[in-house]
Order: sequence, then structure tokens, then C-alpha cells
Amino acid sequence: MKMEILLLEGLNDLKFGDAPENVEKVLGKPQETESLAEEADEELDTILWSYDKIGLTVFFEGKNNHVLSCFETDNREAVLFGKKVFEMNEQEITALMNANELTQVDTEEEEWGERRVSFDEGLIDFYFQDGNLVTVNWGVFVNEDGEIEEFDEIDED
Repeated sequence: MKMEILLLEGLNDLKFGDAPENVEKVLGKPQETESLAEEADEELDTILWSYDKIGLTVFFEGKNNHVLSCFETDNREAVLFGKKVFEMNEQEITALMNANELTQVDTEEEEWGERRVSFDEGLIDFYFQDGNLVTVNWGVFVNEDGEIEEFDEIDED
């Protein structure tokens, strides 16, 4: 399976905002499903579908209408801007993102030991362990009705 990361759009022919039925038509039944009811945010429920054979997790969010909101992959064949990202180090990924006009980088050492490198304009996170890329997570914001919300930069006054 082709694994082309499309920032703020989706993956291959799957688009953010798609219904679970459409995802199932394209990817088949997931090997595992999990429901995460976020207690802190009563407005959203998140459902995860895992496709371990292709290294992909699909996230659906909403309350009244669950829609495709996010992907996470560890698939070594994943391509972003024509490059296989799992063959790149942090500096090369940062240069690739900058070359594609994504320049707002945020990094953090996560409590579980991975280093997160995020590009907020593209709503994408890269997770590194021991200098190696281990997962990529990208998506959009979805409201309780399953509508994609526009991403506006947060003004910090």
C-alpha cells in the first residue's frame, strides 16, 4: 500500500472528515478497535482503529458524528513531500518541512522518553527515540458534530 502523508488533507485517497464506512472500504476491517472517551473533554469521543500489518492507526473523533481526524504510522515506506521520512533524521526532516514553508517547530522531551518534533502549521508530530524516527502523527481538529475546524494560530498576549 502506498503511504503518502498529505498534511491537513489525509492519507492517499482517505481524507480527513471521511466517515468510518469509507475508511473501512479502503483499508478493510481493523485488526483492533479502541474507544477513548476523554473525561476532560466531554464534547469529544475518540475511536482508534489499528491496522498493525501496515503500521497504521486511524483516529475518528466527534460526539454526534465520528469522522476521520488523524493518522499515526510507523510504516517505513511513509512518504511526505516525496521523501521517505523514516529514512531521514531530525535535521533532514526539519529541512524538508522548512523547504515546504512549514517553519514553526516545537520540540519536547516526552515523559515516556521520546523526543517530539512538531510543526503546528501542518498539525504533524514526529516522534524520535535514540535519534531514530519511530512514529509520525498528523491530523486536523474536529468538533463534536464531526466538522473539521479551521486551524488558527493561537495568539499569546
